[in-house]
Amino acid sequence: MGHMGQRTGFVRCRRTALFCAACAFLLLFSLKRVEAQTPEPEKPIPILSGSIGAFGFVTGGRNVIDTQINPVLLVPLGERWLIEARAEFEGEFQRPPEGGPYQGPVDKHLDYAQLDYIVNPYLTVTAGRFLTPFGIFNERLYPVWIRFLQPDPLTLPINTAPSDGAMLRGGFTVNAHANINYAAYVSATSIGVESVDSERHGGGRMGLFFPGIRLEVGGSFQHTLQDDRKNAFGFHASWQPTKLPLSVRSEMVRSFEGSGYWAEGAYQLSHVHFWQKAMRHTQLVGRAQQFFVGEINPDLAADLGLPLANTRMGELGVNYFLRDGLKAIASYGRGFSPAGNFNQWSYGIAYRFLIPLGPTGAQ
Repeated sequence: MGHMGQRTGFVRCRRTALFCAACAFLLLFSLKRVEAQTPEPEKPIPILSGSIGAFGFVTGGRNVIDTQINPVLLVPLGERWLIEARAEFEGEFQRPPEGGPYQGPVDKHLDYAQLDYIVNPYLTVTAGRFLTPFGIFNERLYPVWIRFLQPDPLTLPINTAPSDGAMLRGGFTVNAHANINYAAYVSATSIGVESVDSERHGGGRMGLFFPGIRLEVGGSFQHTLQDDRKNAFGFHASWQPTKLPLSVRSEMVRSFEGSGYWAEGAYQLSHVHFWQKAMRHTQLVGRAQQFFVGEINPDLAADLGLPLANTRMGELGVNYFLRDGLKAIASYGRGFSPAGNFNQWSYGIAYRFLIPLGPTGAQ
């Protein structure tokens, strides 16, 4: 009996050991399968985006056909580095006074080409050629797909030429009801590349955003570091009420090149109860603006694209979103100036595109 008991215990221990080994093997195999099936984190890929537009502008009886392509390239380098660049190819064609087919120049230039380093959630360092953060239209609202009205604001050329240098920008939370965004920059006269020179200046912009009421207010400052070393000041505001499909934004600027303001609003007709299928794609827009001539001579003002006399203007327009990424536009404006009153009509179409330059799944 003793030998039989020992033999039975040995068999039981052996069976137990084999069972434990089998369980361990199955557990290890299951973990390997889970590990193999777990997707790797997605890696950032380059993206080509931008906008294409074709527009007609009739100003004071002069008809101009404007076509433009604005490609934007984004190339991430790891988790903290990013290359950004935007080019502009724009053709302005009009019929010669003696008649004949439309003709005109095609302008090609580099709006920005910059290298960004994300230091932390509150600070990004930028070097290269970048859009000058003076006001908000030049940096946030300029693309034909984003802007409400296609004619530029009268004050747009003031202190908004691209900068070649370095910039610090970011934002942080003040409390549960307010956030601050900021940008500080310095620009050199030249970076040694033909056709991308800029003036020497330094400045900054700061905005205070209230997320509860979706309101941002802020100001800009710029000091020219060459010639007469003048100062320029700006103010901006943007508001999107939570209960209405309405967007309101405005800028005011004071500079030796000129001074003025613009204020515009856009209302999406999604709340209209008739023709709902069409109305939810329709946006009504309006803008009021005024410009006061500065201290520069008329030739320089004309080169910058500024009015040569004090000007007041009101505009009304409509945008119809044919589908996501495609919209038709039309607007009418009336300008009042000592140099002569004028009408301005615009019509056309704008398209937005986005093309991933790599696989979009996990790598």
